[in-house]
Amino acid sequence: MIARPCSAALRLFLAALAPLVVTACDKPAQPIEQAMVADPDEWPSWGRTGTETHYSPLDEIDTGNVGKLKLAWHFDLEPGYTASTPLMAEGKVFLTTGHSHIRALDAVTGRQIWEYDGGTRERATSALQMSWGNKGIAYDAGHVFLVTTDGYVISLDAKTGREAWKTYDYPDAAPRNSNGAPRVFGGKVIVGFGGADISPARGFVTAYDEKTGKLAWRFYTTPGDPASPGNEKAEAIMRKTWPSGWTNPDGTRRGGGGTAWNAFSYDPELNLVYLGIGNGFPYNQARRSPGGGDNLFLSSIVAVDVNTGAYKWHYQVCPAEQWDCTATTDITLATLKIDGKDRKVLMQAPKNGFFYVIDRATGAFISAEKIAKVTWADHIDGKTGRPVENPGIRYAGKPGLFEVWPGPTGAHSWMPQAYSPLTGLVYIPVIEQGALIGDGQKGGGEITAGMGVTLIPEVELPGSHRSFLKAWNPVTQSVAWEVELPGNWPGGVMASAGGLVFQGQIDGKFVARDAQTGKALWSFKTESPIVGAPITYRMNGRQYVTVITGSGGNGAGINSPGNAAFRTDYRLPRRVLTFALDGKDTIPPFQLPELAAPADPDFKPDLARAQAGAMLFGTRACLVCHGWNAIGGGAAPDLRYSPMITDADTFRQVVKGGALKMNGMPPFPDFTDEELETLRFYLRARAQAAPAEQKALLDKARAAQASNAKPQDFVGKWNIVIQTPVGPQKAVMNLQVTGNVVTGKVTAEQGTVDVAGGVKNGRAKFQGKASMPMPITISYDITVRGGKMSGENANGPFGSFPLTGTRP
Repeated sequence: MIARPCSAALRLFLAALAPLVVTACDKPAQPIEQAMVADPDEWPSWGRTGTETHYSPLDEIDTGNVGKLKLAWHFDLEPGYTASTPLMAEGKVFLTTGHSHIRALDAVTGRQIWEYDGGTRERATSALQMSWGNKGIAYDAGHVFLVTTDGYVISLDAKTGREAWKTYDYPDAAPRNSNGAPRVFGGKVIVGFGGADISPARGFVTAYDEKTGKLAWRFYTTPGDPASPGNEKAEAIMRKTWPSGWTNPDGTRRGGGGTAWNAFSYDPELNLVYLGIGNGFPYNQARRSPGGGDNLFLSSIVAVDVNTGAYKWHYQVCPAEQWDCTATTDITLATLKIDGKDRKVLMQAPKNGFFYVIDRATGAFISAEKIAKVTWADHIDGKTGRPVENPGIRYAGKPGLFEVWPGPTGAHSWMPQAYSPLTGLVYIPVIEQGALIGDGQKGGGEITAGMGVTLIPEVELPGSHRSFLKAWNPVTQSVAWEVELPGNWPGGVMASAGGLVFQGQIDGKFVARDAQTGKALWSFKTESPIVGAPITYRMNGRQYVTVITGSGGNGAGINSPGNAAFRTDYRLPRRVLTFALDGKDTIPPFQLPELAAPADPDFKPDLARAQAGAMLFGTRACLVCHGWNAIGGGAAPDLRYSPMITDADTFRQVVKGGALKMNGMPPFPDFTDEELETLRFYLRARAQAAPAEQKALLDKARAAQASNAKPQDFVGKWNIVIQTPVGPQKAVMNLQVTGNVVTGKVTAEQGTVDVAGGVKNGRAKFQGKASMPMPITISYDITVRGGKMSGENANGPFGSFPLTGTRP
């Protein structure tokens, strides 16, 4: 535990010298940079300062008294995207929710002072422009800055919420969106955008003068014409790494991407801004760049001059990337004592599963080690700084699918990590999730048309669907401690000089941990999941901690099955919650109605039609907001429980006509009426299966309890029903048991599988091999109670489904 020997009187006396108090009273594990602890009372930027540490030097709330933390005030929010990080400056808490809806609240009382609507819902012309909402905003010198999801950069007067200036960031009609937080560094508003999963549009980062809104510079992250002024050097470096070019014979763009939408850091002494660059399009490098090459600056950290945007250096984490490998996670700046010398470094845990320490003045590689399961590379070469790829990991021209870890969710996604110089540790929200990937196949498998790859991001693999908070020592490149978290979508992290780490969880808890040990010291039941990172600030000598509740931000719902055991419902209350040591506020109790699928007496199963609808749901971007297998992830309604799916006319008006556009549901006019009905049929099928799936989750929770079933109870013929995402599948199971050994056959319409396993603690677990068309293992975990069978069937990586059975 970190001691806190400074007295309250001394702390108040030296309030203006708070950074010095920290170093004088608590010997830090690593040097503390002035830029890291500037303006201790406020939180004006995404990572609090340009160092992007998500660390505060405030220590009134510490390991000794955090157990007394109480709710000081709360503010109720409307349904919509709230996976965002608030700011605090000028005695106000600023936040963004939904589609660029900005509010200013009194930092002491929570009273709303002003609000501003960015107008995205009225203007947006595509689903991408609607996006899922903004993750953050910026503050500097009396103004709040935002970038709307459809590309407008806006400066607001922080006192009144009135527009000071407004400009448009996109130079052409290529599909783009902006949902990351802008930054204000060196008098420039730094903004990026996303969209590299959609088209080969050329990535760039733009800087605007913060006072006038005039374009200061634009830095392109993939080659092309025109070359941005002052960046001929960068253009020359990039072109060499695309040896076959980036255009088709007709002049259209073949390869691109490199969008930078989230990660920006700033060193005022070096005058450098660090840009975290994203993946390429198509994913398949053989199609994007047939001649090979590293394809710079995809998946790279690039340092540019803050005044001119001129290139200084780069480091690429995934040369020739083809796995949705991005460097768009937080770039944390710090001084580390390495081999007895102080090194100014940047630290990043990108999606690829390694943690990197890089010299931030030169871009020189220092070290990297794995923070999660990684199969695409064995290690990072210490001399070259390049990954040593595992054999066969490049899929172009190869049949079938194979596992890749991490999958496209990444070992670390956009949720912020935090760094404390007191402990010298980086606190990383880590995801363990693999995927299946392979060369593009004719007829399907691509989530987005033109990706050139068959990708199944949400798969059931041993060790998957897990998440952790890991305290990582960047000097020794080793884990100091780790805590497994509920679900597989961990919240963002904040650290403080009180020796604490704060993080929200998918199960609706807000938790404070000892930064040295990971021990939970305090928690608050929030009613709703938390994904956005918390902040802390001081007003009138009193320290507050603020967080916004609400799920989302994970492609909004692509990995939702990993969180299916927790209510992430769209209707859960979303709030701004602010805590202090003597808080006296309360929130009213909330009881979400029981889940109930809509009545649909006319529905008749049709497996082929449901499968066709599932393909539409997967390839028309529906799953991005409404969840994998239509299991809602909390960012949008769970359609399995929506009455809209039982009425064809209502469904058509909403999906095709845009009747709910102002609620955040964009129109999809390209659907034909026949496709709409096929899609609706799939959702009706999912609604029919939902009760059994929910029961299976409860049964699975009871599975650890010993069953009274005896081996002979499993013997014989069983008619079983497996509740798959496209509807119930019937099969016949014949089992023999000798002692505790189980053998038998399972026969369905698709064929027969020989199975073998055993009985232990009243449960029979057995498996067999099948081909779909790739070889997979089909497993069963069942028990018998009252002459009826229940359990689950796991179809290799494609998921686990509830199973019931009766005697014929």
